Amino acid sequence: MTDAPRRLRVLAAMSGGVDSAVAAARAAEAGHDVTGVHLALSENPKSFRTGARGCCTIEDSHDARRAADVIGIPFYVWDLAERFREDVVDDFVAEYEAGRTPNPCLRCNEKIKFAALLDKALALGFDAVCTGHYATVVTREDGTRELHRASDMAKDQSYVLGVLDERQLAHAMFPLGDTLTTKAEIREEAARRGLFVAKKPDSHDICFIADGDTQGFLAKRLGRAEGDIVDETGNVLGTHEGAYGYTIGQRKGLRIGTPAPDGKPRYVLDISPVDNTVTVGPAEALDVTALTAIRPRWCGTPPAGPGTYTAQLRAHGDETEVTAEPTEDGLAVTFAEPVRGVAPGQAIVLYDGTRVVGSATIASTTRATAGV
Repeated sequence: MTDAPRRLRVLAAMSGGVDSAVAAARAAEAGHDVTGVHLALSENPKSFRTGARGCCTIEDSHDARRAADVIGIPFYVWDLAERFREDVVDDFVAEYEAGRTPNPCLRCNEKIKFAALLDKALALGFDAVCTGHYATVVTREDGTRELHRASDMAKDQSYVLGVLDERQLAHAMFPLGDTLTTKAEIREEAARRGLFVAKKPDSHDICFIADGDTQGFLAKRLGRAEGDIVDETGNVLGTHEGAYGYTIGQRKGLRIGTPAPDGKPRYVLDISPVDNTVTVGPAEALDVTALTAIRPRWCGTPPAGPGTYTAQLRAHGDETEVTAEPTEDGLAVTFAEPVRGVAPGQAIVLYDGTRVVGSATIASTTRATAGV
């Protein structure tokens, strides 16, 4: 006879979307004592959604409340807008101003959902925080936790959770991560449960930029800062209105009137906030063979030395084989094959099979070709 699963006090983070609603319903159905909470993160909570973009609006809080009522669980709204602005939005703007490309979803998971929210939950006597992320927490025989990819790789979100440490994983619950269900089936389950959000569109892009215009968002906060667009030899090809509006590997929107000598497209190779220049060049100049990363976050015990892993460099990117070694300042990574579109500020997440080893922020890259 096996012991019945322990009944936990669970705080379910409910964004107002279908995934978090179904996750909360599953946690309640499993017998846990669940309380729903919507995080008010917007500085203008009375704003409304723009199409299928954005979140954290007054509509989303109402949708979360209705879902909690259907599930039959208590529901609260917690105002974390100031903390979100400081830790996520201001950080996002500062990173772009410095010529780096941040991932605000990782920052939010680290600083808001599994720091500010989790700390408050534990202080109130909750055992775990439940979210609608697609990932899996595995408990080993010695009681330690590991973060693994979701059973369905097509929906896996472990990349944006790679910042969670073992303490945070010990109090994390992802009810959607270990089931092989399509998004259509999740919506069907929501409909069967009577959840109004069953047909609600998913939010896209960056939640606090509801219209999807990142460059416009940054321009309002950083102002126009005209500078030069140059080639690898320093020849001026055009001008820009703010280097923060460009990312490494970008091809479109460069506004260069002069064609390349070989007639091939040019891409952003480097962004220099010091002299406010954007350097462009051929695609092959984007090939990166190695990188250094800082601020590592380990999902368990840190590696003791060099090892071979697979790495993911963006939320929906492919895996690539690497050799990685912890250093005094962070992490040194060498790629088995050159990769493109790697930008300082992005996160690199290491995997051992399906297990997430940890995450770090890319500080610098080594190019296959000299010059940039």
